[in-house]
Amino acid sequence: MRRSLLGISQEKLADAVNLTFQQIQKYERGTNRVSASRLYQFSRALDVPVAYFYQDYNEGKTRRPQFAVADNDQESFISDDTLYAKETFELLKMYYSLTDEKKRRELLKIIRSVIDSMDSGS
Repeated sequence: MRRSLLGISQEKLADAVNLTFQQIQKYERGTNRVSASRLYQFSRALDVPVAYFYQDYNEGKTRRPQFAVADNDQESFISDDTLYAKETFELLKMYYSLTDEKKRRELLKIIRSVIDSMDSGS
C-alpha cells in the first residue's frame, strides 16, 4: 500500500533493496515470507518505521481493526476491499498531489457537497 501511495514501482523498490521485481510481487502477494532484515530494508526504502507494517495486526485476531468511535467492536463503515481497491489508491494519490492544504480542504468540501446533493436527490 505504501509503495503504491508513493508512486514507487515494484522495479524501483526491488532496486532499492537489491531484489528482482518478481520477488517484490511474491512478498506483496504473501507467497513468500519476509525476514526481519528484509522488513527493515523495506522500511528504509519506503521511509516508514518497521512498526508501520504491523499497524493492522491484532494478536489472536484475524480481522483488521474496525474504525469507530465506540469502545466496543464495530462493523466497518466500508469494506476492507474498498479500502484497498485500486480506485481508492488513485483517489488518494490525486488528493495528496495537491500540495496546498487549503486547496485540499476546498476539494473535500466540494466532494461532500456533491455527495450531499446526490443523497438528497434520491
